[in-house]
Amino acid sequence: MPELPEVETVRRGLAPVLEGRVITHVQLNRPNLRFPFAPDFAARIEGQRIEKLSRRAKFLQADLTSGERLFMHLGMSGRFILGGASLGEFTHAHDANPKHHHVIFMTEDDNTVTYNDPRRFGFMELVGFGEPYRLDDLGPEPLSNHFSAPDLRARLKGKKSPIKIALLDQKIVAGLGNIYVCEALFRAGISPARGAGRLTVAETETLVRHIKEVLVEAIAAGGSSLRDHRQADGALGYFQKTFAVYGREGETCVTCDAPILRKVQGGRSTFYCRACQR
Repeated sequence: MPELPEVETVRRGLAPVLEGRVITHVQLNRPNLRFPFAPDFAARIEGQRIEKLSRRAKFLQADLTSGERLFMHLGMSGRFILGGASLGEFTHAHDANPKHHHVIFMTEDDNTVTYNDPRRFGFMELVGFGEPYRLDDLGPEPLSNHFSAPDLRARLKGKKSPIKIALLDQKIVAGLGNIYVCEALFRAGISPARGAGRLTVAETETLVRHIKEVLVEAIAAGGSSLRDHRQADGALGYFQKTFAVYGREGETCVTCDAPILRKVQGGRSTFYCRACQR
């Protein structure tokens, strides 16, 4: 499933086409994705200008002139495809099967943005002005100034769960996923099994620094193209070529001769080096 760097990469690709543009037409080719669309979904968006396209955790957020917010989640296989003035110009772009083109947005300057999702695990939800949403109680963004060593240490205080599990808790820090937590813990030299509340001040500072570094590097690389992820222009990300531990079970550690191990934590595969991570 796309993580923060993949979603941020998609946002950066869509922003020049959508920010500041009026959505003149919304075409729904099915009544639902993971969840049903609101009955008036298209009507509430048509004629509205997207004032800002941002990201919160692993969600895209489009702020409309009406005051409503459109939240979009890519699920497991969702992607946005940029096209020209007519659908025919891009129906076969990026190996995307046209039968999975579920939502098409057309802007005032005749650009089209198509949401393609073979597995339909993604979703889009409109939230009215002032209405609460599922993202309101999330933790700080890991690339923001609000995410710091003192803040993380305070959030982890007293927690007995493994640090790997704690970092995947979106109420502790928003947007972190399995891939980049594995990589950050390796860089920080911290075992994924360590008790979250037992990290020292120095270890927490090191961990925060490496979380930020690995995310910045992944965004610069266009994310990690595992299975279905592509950028909005169809390009593949390549950060997976620099993985130190993720997906490398049985291979030699990049800093020592020990093998990379895999264990299951919280239903997710954790990759780590027992010699380097304590």
